[in-house]
Formats: sequence, structure tokens, C-alpha cells
Amino acid sequence: MTDRVHPAAHLDVPPAVKHDDKPLLLPQGQGTYVIQIPKDQIYRIPPPENARRIEKLANQKPRRSCCCRCFCWTIATAFILLILLAISAAIFYFVFRPESLKYSIDNISVGGINLTSSAPVFPRLTLHIRSENPNNKLSVYFIGKGSSVEVYYADVSLCNGELPTFKQPANNVTVIQTALKGSNIVLARDVHSRLVRQEKERNVPLKLKVKAPVKIKIGAVKTWEMTVTVKCDVAVDRFTQKSKIMSKDCGYRVKLW
Repeated sequence: MTDRVHPAAHLDVPPAVKHDDKPLLLPQGQGTYVIQIPKDQIYRIPPPENARRIEKLANQKPRRSCCCRCFCWTIATAFILLILLAISAAIFYFVFRPESLKYSIDNISVGGINLTSSAPVFPRLTLHIRSENPNNKLSVYFIGKGSSVEVYYADVSLCNGELPTFKQPANNVTVIQTALKGSNIVLARDVHSRLVRQEKERNVPLKLKVKAPVKIKIGAVKTWEMTVTVKCDVAVDRFTQKSKIMSKDCGYRVKLW
């Protein structure tokens, strides 16, 4: 008896590989084949046509953008400049030993203010401003052009003027005399009454504001122009040519640019 021959299509079917993943159905010829590939091989082994490209990308070093490089150079340059400035400031301090300048009011004489009536006043003030430079190697040049001196009572500007041009050498005390003028100042009724009362009490508060462009000379080097601002709270006993200062408190600051 002859054996029965089965169709070839059924003989060519490869055995299925057992795996937990769902089978991948690929049509081929007339039959249907089930091919199951382990998941780890799918992620680990790239297709042959992409193998070279993936290897090239893996070996390629990341490039920094131009903006990133520019930012890094800017930060590094700024850091180096800060270090150099700190070193320069330290050298300057230890070599020259700078000390703070000191300002105060030595004397005030007042004229042109008549409080017996409510008529406008024409204040005339003469100030003696004491400037002390305790530094051994620093000279100060006061530039009169652009300077200003103002005297206030409450919020009322009584008079104004400017400083003279002069040089203050090292280890020097200079008394600056400046004349201030006001014109046709009308005092409100409450301000006038308060001023009369305070003059009777021998305690009239005034505010003084001075702005002075200066240059500092260190050895043979002269700096750029800076601005010194002095503010003083001064109280006088009365408005006369021989006014007596009852109290004073002055402070100053320097604007470098």
C-alpha cells in the first residue's frame, strides 16, 4: 500500500516560537506564517540598513551651540574682570589708606527775613561750610560750575547759590564761604506762624543741601568727575546776622558716575 502525500504548502510552515508577545503575522506565498521575535532583540538589534547610522551617531560628540559658547565666554570674562577689580581695590586700599571726607556747618548769618508782617521776604544767607580732608595722599578738586547750594525751611526753598572752585590738598581743613540769595518768597499763613513761634523758642530748623562736582587726585593721577552730595539738618536760634547754631547733623554720599 502506498503512503498518502500531503500538500507541500503544509510542509513548509515553520514551527512557531513560543513567546509571551503577540504573534506577528506576515503573509508569504499562499500560506500564513507566525513569527515571534523576543522583545529584547527588537530594542537591542537595529535593522541592518540603520546599523552604520546608529553607530555613527553613538560615536559622535555633542556640539555646543554658538550661543552657549558665547554665554560661557561672557561669564568667564566678567568673572575675571571682577577678580581684577577686587585685586585693584585691595591694592589701592592698602597703599593709600583712604579715609572719609567730613563736612559740617561752622556759621550761618541770615538777613532779609522780616517776620513782623506777612509781606514777601528776600532772604540773604551766608554759609561757612567746613570741609575736612584727612587723607595723606588724596587731594580733592571742587568744581564750582555745576554745583548748587540750597537752604529750606520745611518745604519752602528760602535761597540758593553755588560753591567756588578750589583745591583741597591732603591733610587739610578748608572753610568755604558762600552767599545765597532768595527773591520774593511768600510764606503761607501757617508756615509764617510756625516760624514766628520757633524763633521765639530759639530753635528754627533748616535743611541744607549741597551738590558739588569733584575730582580726586591720587598721586599723579586725577579721576573722572564725581558728584558729592551733602545734606545737613541745622537749627539756629533766630534769623539775624549773628545767628547761633543750636544743633547740626550732616551726612554725605558720593555718586561715582
